[in-house]
Formats: sequence, C-alpha cells, structure tokens
Amino acid sequence: MTQPTARPLAAPGHTAVDYEERVDFARLRAYRLSRARAALEASECGAFLLFDFYNIRYTTQTWIGGALGDKMTRYALLTRAAQDPWLWDFGSAVRHHQLYSDWLPDENCRPGMLGMRGAVAPSAGLMVSAVAEIAGMLRDAGLADAPVGVDIVEPAFLFEMQRQGLRVVDCQQAMLDARVIKSVDEIVLLTQAAAMVDGVYADIVGALRPGVRENEIVALANKRLYEMGSDQVEAVNAISGERCNPHPHNFTDRIIRPGDQAFFDIIHSYNGYRTCYYRTFAVGRATASQRAAYATARAWMDAAIATVKPGVGTDEIAAVWPKAADFGFADEMAAFGLQFGHGLGLGLHERPIISRLNSLREPVELREGMVFALETYCPADDGFSAARIEEEVVVTADGPRVLTLYPADELVVANPF
Repeated sequence: MTQPTARPLAAPGHTAVDYEERVDFARLRAYRLSRARAALEASECGAFLLFDFYNIRYTTQTWIGGALGDKMTRYALLTRAAQDPWLWDFGSAVRHHQLYSDWLPDENCRPGMLGMRGAVAPSAGLMVSAVAEIAGMLRDAGLADAPVGVDIVEPAFLFEMQRQGLRVVDCQQAMLDARVIKSVDEIVLLTQAAAMVDGVYADIVGALRPGVRENEIVALANKRLYEMGSDQVEAVNAISGERCNPHPHNFTDRIIRPGDQAFFDIIHSYNGYRTCYYRTFAVGRATASQRAAYATARAWMDAAIATVKPGVGTDEIAAVWPKAADFGFADEMAAFGLQFGHGLGLGLHERPIISRLNSLREPVELREGMVFALETYCPADDGFSAARIEEEVVVTADGPRVLTLYPADELVVANPF
C-alpha cells in the first residue's frame, strides 16, 4: 500500500479570516516574550538592555521602518522584576505604540534619543540621562547590584554605563539561543515569506532574456515583493555571465547575454521573518560546463539536506561539503559563505551558522524547530560560470522539510532558443 504523502507546511493567505486558523499573533507574541524571559532567568543578569533591532522586535513585538533600525536610538529593557518590557523609541512612534500595541502598558513606551550613531555627540548629555534613568529603574527594582546584559552597544553608551556603576555583560548569546527554536506561527510566517519568493522566481524566469539588465531583475523582484506584502526587501543579488565566478554578492547594470549563467538571491521579510533564497538559471541555452557545475552544487546540497535531523551535529553537515582547496580557495576563511548554512528568523543570520570554518571545531546539535538556509556554490570549469543553490529547511521530528519550492533539481534554462 502506498504511504500517504506528508502534508505540505502551511502557507496560508495573508489576511485574517474566520474560517481558517492562520498565524495567531497573540500566541506568537506570548511565545517570543516567554523565550526571552526564560533566557534572562537562566542568566546571571538582573536585566537585558537590548539595542539589536531583532531582539527589540522579539521582546516588545514592535517595529518601525528599517532606516531607523540601525541608528542605535531605540532600545528595550527586560528585567526580572517585571513581566512587561520597557521600550524607548523614536519620536511619534511611541504614541503609535500606545494606541495600537495594546500588549505593552502605555507607561512602558517612552520617547528615546541617544544620538543617531554619534550624529549628536555624547557631550550633549543624552546618554548620561538615559543611563541614569535605567540605573534608577534597576535600583527601584532591587537589581542595582546584578549585571546588566547588553546585546550590541555604542562604545560611548557602554562607557557611560560603566561610569555610572553598572556592570555590563554580554546577552547576545542568550538572546540568539532564545530565538533559535521557532514556534508554529514563526514557521508559518517563514513559509509565507518563501512562497512569495517562489512566485517572484516565476516572474524572473519569464523576464530573463538577452538584453535585460541585472538591475532590472532587481527592480522586478522589489516591485513584486512589495506588491505581495513584503515589509522589507533587504537585498537582491543578481549575478550573471563572467561575474558569476568569483561570486561578488551584489548586482550591477550588466546586460545579460545569450548563454549566460545567472544566479539570484532574494532576501526579504514578511511580518519580520526573512528569506535567503538563491536560484541559478541559464539564459536561452546551457553549456556542458554549466550543467556539470550545477549538478555538482545540487549534489552537495542534497547531501547536506539528507543529513538534517534532530540530534545531528552541524559538523556532520559541514563535513559533506568540499574543502576550500577543492574548489579553488586557499583556506576556509577565504571560502566562507559559499558552502554555508545560517539560521533564519527575524534576523538573516541567526543560529546555527554552519560551515567548515567553525562547525568542525564547535558543532551545534540540531533540534526540532530550527529553521536554516543551506547554500552551495560550484565554479564551472569554463573559468567564469558558476552555480549557486539555496534551500531553506525546517528541522522536524521526521527529518528535514524544505520551504523553498521553486524547481532546482536541475539547471533551468530560461526562455530557451
């Protein structure tokens, strides 16, 4: 008797409806805060002070435009003494949170401004008053003598914390550990994000003809993703022809030509959850050299996916990939990021990071609920073409489930002559 095929991972519609259970955002918020609180309780710290954009979203369930996300001006405080975090945010965003983010008490949302990565000098005193406010809150909570965990920080702010008597330790490791196991709602959001890119690749294949420029493909991908509801297109790599080898990790205005090999990486987020999704195509026709490189990259990918299951070490995945010298690099540092795996979630590069550079020395055990991307790259023997493949994988009790569904078992020739 034929065994039933496992049901696909759900990629439901994006709107809220009464007739299907889709993403439960209240459950998602509760899960993320509980994971962050558990990380705090397991640490030596009395509080976590968070500047990392993704950690802030994970704990406070708030988000503002990406242009402000790297300015080190918004921050959150999670303490042992209170269930809810405090959030200091940019200008009128605070009033918006008070109106629409009902899970945060109004008094926990406060305006904050530290200097926009030094554009306002520390001598203006903004950091002095911010640290004094935090130190006072910790004293009132009986936590003044406990270490304060910080994830990332401007040096001037760190020095001011120390000047005011706070003992600062690293909490980024704890927060990354908290974020490593995805809930059912996070996996649905990651699947929805990948489904959007599935569709974009269909559009790219239709447009991938001689005469189109790399930047036009980037524009197409951005337009389609934002039309479908992406909240941030972080990057689109578009690499073709002689630019494929070595891999430059960017795009240009190069005109794509007949017979080019071309590969693309689409990095965007839906409700904060990211994709990293490479596909390689031939334009019009493919050479034997291009097909051979693709088959090798696919074999390396299939070997890696076959290894994935709970309890396996990341060293076992990295071991199936070729050594750097085997595909033309001096050492693993020089080849880093080509045969590669990285966790996906609110951040693009979460845990686990999988490569021969680090995993053979310090392996991480795979656990159910981890989600990561696996990437392979194989230069062609023509000296300039190359194949790049990436699959996003969920670790389940039954082994790997692949989220990225645009066909990649063999080299796709776009618009064959």
